[in-house]
Amino acid sequence: MLKITKPVWVFLFFALGLTLAFPLFGEPFYIELLTNIMIIAIFAMSLDLLVGFTGLVSLGHAAFFGIGAYCLAIFFGQSDQFSLWAALPVCLTGAALAAVIIGLISIRTSGVYFIMLTLAFAQMFYYFFFESKHFNGDDGIFMLAKPEVKLGSLQLMDLGNEVTFYYFTLGIMVAVFLFLIMIIRAPFGQVITGICVNEQRVRSLGYATQRYKFVSFVIAGTLAGLAGFLEAAHSGFITPSYLSWHESGAILVVLILGGLGTLYGPIIGAVVLVLLEDFLPDLTDHWKVLLGGIIILIVLFLPNGVSSLSGKLFRRKIFTASKPQR
Repeated sequence: MLKITKPVWVFLFFALGLTLAFPLFGEPFYIELLTNIMIIAIFAMSLDLLVGFTGLVSLGHAAFFGIGAYCLAIFFGQSDQFSLWAALPVCLTGAALAAVIIGLISIRTSGVYFIMLTLAFAQMFYYFFFESKHFNGDDGIFMLAKPEVKLGSLQLMDLGNEVTFYYFTLGIMVAVFLFLIMIIRAPFGQVITGICVNEQRVRSLGYATQRYKFVSFVIAGTLAGLAGFLEAAHSGFITPSYLSWHESGAILVVLILGGLGTLYGPIIGAVVLVLLEDFLPDLTDHWKVLLGGIIILIVLFLPNGVSSLSGKLFRRKIFTASKPQR
């Protein structure tokens, strides 16, 4: 069972307060950069549910991220104005349907076969959009407008404003974090955590493990679609690269850097990777070599991710899982 100690809650609330206050003194460039970090964090948290808690390593998770983005571009990209209340359900439904189709087939396998099958599906979607002249191929699609958030004729927020979009993304990130905590602490979460540790034992207790893995897969895919929707709405440009295996690999690196099975680790991993990618190019033209070396060092000396440092700081284990009953 997922447990968070009081010192960690204090740290999280402090970080949230700092993030809320950042637009008051932060430069526009860094406000936009932090918005990108939060979108990546949502994407990584969705993968953490799949990899860190269910034990399903996927190299095709970017498919749902890209489908969420493309649904927004295809159905609303050429509209001068459109409602958030119409666009968001369409994007989430598209990502969920893709997760259902891929999940029904992929969940029947395990191990390296599952990894390769999810990768194959993601590449199928990637090449479909890459070669599709109807969707502009590798040139991508530009959005003409951002979603409108209205209640009747009353405009609740202007997502065309960078600061407003920043707070909108922050609210969604916090909601996703709390939603995943609720899932992991629920009986469903205890079952998938057990599946991650020892699937055969969970199956012997009478649980239909395939169904639990399938539901976890669909939830993770839908949340990845939510991140894709935010990325498309924020950048205003959608490209097939969102669905490529490079994107899946990059988000897996974010997850490993932050820490698997922690929920807040993906947020830390997103901060670390994006800041390194922003800072290192100023040092050398061969910054990717330096980035790779830093990632290797983190994996070697912090095998549980950067989030494991918090345990040393607080001198206690922050996140623990209940031991299976014998």
